[in-house]
Amino acid sequence: MTDLLAQVGELPTTLLMGMLGMVMLADAVPLLGVLVPGDAAVLAAVGAGRPATGLATVVAVVAGCLAGWSLSFLAGRRWGERLRRSRLGDWIGEPRWAAAEALLRRGGGRMVLVAPFLPVFNALLPLAAGGLRMSYRRFVACAALGATLWAGLYVALGITARALTGLLPGAPNPTVLTMAVGLLLAGPVLLGTRHRLRAVTGANAG
Repeated sequence: MTDLLAQVGELPTTLLMGMLGMVMLADAVPLLGVLVPGDAAVLAAVGAGRPATGLATVVAVVAGCLAGWSLSFLAGRRWGERLRRSRLGDWIGEPRWAAAEALLRRGGGRMVLVAPFLPVFNALLPLAAGGLRMSYRRFVACAALGATLWAGLYVALGITARALTGLLPGAPNPTVLTMAVGLLLAGPVLLGTRHRLRAVTGANAG
């Protein structure tokens, strides 16, 4: 695993960002997103440590998220009830689906904006938003802002982690260490963020 991450860190920036965008697209798909470590992928990309990596990472994350969420939104708009009664709906679970709709009815675009910070719901809310006939323009505007904020947070964590790993004598591959330290830093930061979001939106993010 360490060798694989080291090789990923040596990829050309354009290819690395393209792969990151695809990972984030998959991360935005219901069920599939649970299996895709989007946060770790962002930190690994920042760990490459090239001059334009920070900004390029934000762009790749936002583009990938918007592509995945737009596909889910359009699927919900066209096949929402059918999907809800399908095997996919059974896997998601009616309680989660109903909770996602309740959040959207109560918070609207505000919930789409904070969706990237809400595990599980981040992939389900776009599907539910399409089913509830939310305006796509409103949806994509809120989703873009939310994805930018989420990406910015993880890029900042990655830069901080890389700086800390640079202080370690004889440190191994920076991509691996940046990802590991970044994930450790992300824990308390995201717990605090989710606590604030629950207070503001009333969302059950647990």
